[in-house]
Amino acid sequence: MSEIEFVSWVRGPGFQLAVIIFVAGVIIRLLEIFLLGRKANLAEARGSAMQGGLRTIFTRSIPDKGTLKKSSFKIVSGYIFHFGLLVTIFFYTPHILFFKDIFGFSWPALPSAMVDALAMISIITLFAILFDRLRNPVTRFLTTPQDLLVWFVTIFPLITGYMAFHRTGLSAPSLLGLHLLSIELLLVVFPFTKLMHAFTLIMARWYNGAVSGYKGVAS
Repeated sequence: MSEIEFVSWVRGPGFQLAVIIFVAGVIIRLLEIFLLGRKANLAEARGSAMQGGLRTIFTRSIPDKGTLKKSSFKIVSGYIFHFGLLVTIFFYTPHILFFKDIFGFSWPALPSAMVDALAMISIITLFAILFDRLRNPVTRFLTTPQDLLVWFVTIFPLITGYMAFHRTGLSAPSLLGLHLLSIELLLVVFPFTKLMHAFTLIMARWYNGAVSGYKGVAS
């Protein structure tokens, strides 16, 4: 396959296939959750499920002092990585133009130099997270092949995007094709791994908080 054929495939059929798998996978996984059903709660309400759910979404997003002290590196590095990743995806001009072609609207972008720096920080942080996980005997034992796959498909688009921005290693078309391919790999893997937490995290926190709030228990 020539360079032109490769780029054409990842920009066309490859991307379409990845999006179909991603959307179908997310819908199926969410249906699995919603169709589980819950038994009717016949107990008298002692509080507000809605308030409890909303409160827990907020409180679980801020670590308590004890947890922060014991796992400061994991928590801080996690916030840094997620922040850098979100900024890179949604506030880089070429990405915004891409979303505009799909959804028909756009939003202000951040300076490319800032996004580039955050992308590099995210890459370094992800390597640090992997190193910390593998050097600890307990977390290394608990690490599964899926954990390593999730790490790889997350960092791969950041690295290929950084290479494409700086035009490092390959020709510009090849770098663009490789970056698109890394994104497509992420989309395909996303619904069937722990990456799905991006959709279920808020739902789970709200549900747990709503149960406690209904019972009048602080959460």
